[in-house]
Amino acid sequence: METATCTAPVNIAVIKYWGKRDEKLLLPINDSVSVTLSEMYAKTTIAASPNFSKNRLWLNGQEQTFDSPRIINVLRQFQEEVKKSGAQGEKYSWNIHICSENNFPTAAGLASSAAGYACLVYTLATLYGLQDKIELSSIARVGSGSACRSVFGGFVQWEAGIRADGADSVAVQLAPATHWPDLEILILVVSDNKKKTSSTGGMERSVKTSPLIDYRAKQIVPGRVEKISKAIQERDFDTFANITMQDSNQFHAICLDTFPPCVYLNDVSHAIIDVIHRLNEASGKITAAYTFDAGPNACLYLMRQDVPHVLNVIKRAFPSDRDHAPDYIKGIPVADQPIPETVAKKMNLEPIGQNLLKYIIHTRVGEGPQILPPSESLLTNSGLPKNH
Repeated sequence: METATCTAPVNIAVIKYWGKRDEKLLLPINDSVSVTLSEMYAKTTIAASPNFSKNRLWLNGQEQTFDSPRIINVLRQFQEEVKKSGAQGEKYSWNIHICSENNFPTAAGLASSAAGYACLVYTLATLYGLQDKIELSSIARVGSGSACRSVFGGFVQWEAGIRADGADSVAVQLAPATHWPDLEILILVVSDNKKKTSSTGGMERSVKTSPLIDYRAKQIVPGRVEKISKAIQERDFDTFANITMQDSNQFHAICLDTFPPCVYLNDVSHAIIDVIHRLNEASGKITAAYTFDAGPNACLYLMRQDVPHVLNVIKRAFPSDRDHAPDYIKGIPVADQPIPETVAKKMNLEPIGQNLLKYIIHTRVGEGPQILPPSESLLTNSGLPKNH
């Protein structure tokens, strides 16, 4: 039996991917730009053996059927890339056992599929020693479109491409994780429940019914991609923050323009948006920028020196009985520092409601997939999950 264990990170888009020009190949109608996060990742172990009677898959402790079209597509695409690379050997015909787990909620609008499929592909490539010999982002893309961005750390652009076969629809790194060390992220988890409308279903419906989606893809996104890429290179937070918020709002406007509408934000999400705008206005500068993927959970981008103040604002606006619980603020530790009362007064900062947030994750720009030592394997020596 041969095994490999890897992690792959979550990425959160600042220019959103929404809508496909090819459903099977998962080719997008527009470019997107994302930030890879630390602290939030999928972890996967894959074992291959001539003694395995069939392929098996476990996800977050539960065995799944091995007939998901997307997993089959990823494995098929991987095999095609292996053939192109000229790699040979008996082990490519062996059955495999895959065990994967996330350290964050699945299907709640926090890019779990991006991390999961990027991790699957990177672990396969590690198992067979092909990380530098095949195009990993295009293989990850056929599992989950945004997974192609999680193959890289730092700041990443997924180029939509124009070819019908998708060969030019790949992710490229705009800047490494070390490029902007002062940029940090607070994720406000409003709900960790599975969303009612999947991203896949929502996109398909938007492309069919929203008159605005085509205009966004062709007239708005190209300019935003260019401007935000320049802002990233120049570490221009004001421009980065403004475009991030505007693109999030426009993405959710497209979702509402879809018929029937896809509603991913809830009352708490809208309250967070309001608080951030009031904070920025009262501070006399852009202190934080929000973005929401296809779910109610907020991702706030901000500079390191502002994290304690912004966290204090969030805790005052959304008080929780679990404020002082050790697992309420997860990730990187942060010192408690009150916001100046002059700013709180200008904001008219009052509690919006009790226990509206499940928990908060403090993270920063992170690296891409990592290879772990054998001791980190999720599978036993017989190829079964350790925690099964």
